[in-house]
Amino acid sequence: MDYQALVDDVRSDVHAYRGSGKVASYIPALAQSDPHDFGIAIALADGTTYISGDGDTPFSIQSISYVFSLGLALHHVKSALWNHVGREPAGSPVNSIIQLEIEKGKPRNPLTSSGALVVCDQLIGKRGIEETCEELLAFLRERGDAADIAIDERIAMSESRAGAFNRSLAHFIAAFGNLRNAPEDVLSVYYRQCSIAMTCRQLARAALFLAFDGTDPAKGDVVCTPSRARRINALMLTSGHYDNSGDFAFRVGLPGKSSVSGGILAIVPRTGVVCVWSPGLNEAGTSLVGAVALERLVERTGWSIFV
Repeated sequence: MDYQALVDDVRSDVHAYRGSGKVASYIPALAQSDPHDFGIAIALADGTTYISGDGDTPFSIQSISYVFSLGLALHHVKSALWNHVGREPAGSPVNSIIQLEIEKGKPRNPLTSSGALVVCDQLIGKRGIEETCEELLAFLRERGDAADIAIDERIAMSESRAGAFNRSLAHFIAAFGNLRNAPEDVLSVYYRQCSIAMTCRQLARAALFLAFDGTDPAKGDVVCTPSRARRINALMLTSGHYDNSGDFAFRVGLPGKSSVSGGILAIVPRTGVVCVWSPGLNEAGTSLVGAVALERLVERTGWSIFV
């Protein structure tokens, strides 16, 4: 397959959609994003990457970071994590506090806002904020083959200033005894992980181990166990796109994770990883152009897991 032609053709396919959707205005720094931006990257088993459009333009990865922090938390605390967060689709808005109240402070899954806060808390453990953030950055730099991956402090500060809802969630979870660390410490890690800036190329490369049962085939090293990689993929399929996850599975048929900055990470088992980015969002908060691009990609390649 001519992969460069593939990503170029997908970019051409979605040209008419570019500029559609609404950017995430509730975070002031993201409100300045241009919905006409579009990037796509594919990373294959040998580490080769193919990009088109703005595939080398950094953007804050936002909730795509949940996937990587979940992997690290499972490495540290293993199955004990599931005492604090569930594994079921939320079936409600990603930041629903009503569901938290009904379920006594235990989030439905780690890919919701509240679930990610619990994962951050478990990841911190007794190590502190700085060490936790540095571990995540070191992991992404190693896996993404990019030493310059860093936190965009401007985005982090913007998120913190606009973070009343996430503060409410953190304190609500703490009220039920489901946080070990102070809510503000957990929020500090949370805002920083969401503000890590990466490109489509770097994200696709960083997640390659999830397409190959936990082993990075390009580097030849084992990142996690096969069962852990499969379980992370399962959560991405059922819960990776807010309350739009069912529709994404229906249209695209790949495990994935959306972010409000317009990124979508999609895992193609035993083949590679695709990352798309376009800041204009649909009503559920998933990149409108990015979702169309992945749908077109699957139509051209037959990569859906359901065939």
